[in-house]
Amino acid sequence: MKRDWDSRGEAVTTTCKDERDARYAQVSVPEIEHATVSKTDPRWYAIQTHSRHEKQVRDRLQAVGIEPLLPLGKQCRQWSDRKVWTVLPLFSGYCFANFALAGSLAVLQTPGVVRIVGALKPEPIPAEEIVVLQQVSSVNPMMEPCDYLTEGAWVEVIRGPLVGLRGHLVRRAGHHGLVIRASLLQRAALIQIGSDEVAPVQ
Repeated sequence: MKRDWDSRGEAVTTTCKDERDARYAQVSVPEIEHATVSKTDPRWYAIQTHSRHEKQVRDRLQAVGIEPLLPLGKQCRQWSDRKVWTVLPLFSGYCFANFALAGSLAVLQTPGVVRIVGALKPEPIPAEEIVVLQQVSSVNPMMEPCDYLTEGAWVEVIRGPLVGLRGHLVRRAGHHGLVIRASLLQRAALIQIGSDEVAPVQ
């Protein structure tokens, strides 16, 4: 502490710069350390791929011992004379992989990979989102593209292969859908689900 004097001669207490810096260090350093991802700790990351290379990247990563995750869904495509169901990535142009940053060079050198997603550096995917994507991956549900900001009633799946999954329920003509989001990618997909398979979250 030091004392300054105002225009009336009254003592005014101020905080020294060194003291402010020390206080800042005490508060900030633990937070920074907590936010730092260990380069040897495996985490899930999103990987941007070249167009239509998602499945090839998945297979190539698996071939070199890196655990991949590529959520797929069945999407209806209208041809001139008929409708065709095709299996496509839930998020076009992206797949996911579980690895430590120390081994990121092997990922980046994989043919078909553009980059590991992150604002300034690779950022891990929240664990709760990975759980949802893994659950969806086990089903390959019918799906369609969806705006990331789509809102709906908050529900939980109570029966069927996606039981326990929570999300926003969107009502469309002829069917209902559950919004699945990847926050880091700012992408979303709508998976079709029956209205009798969900219940409102209290």
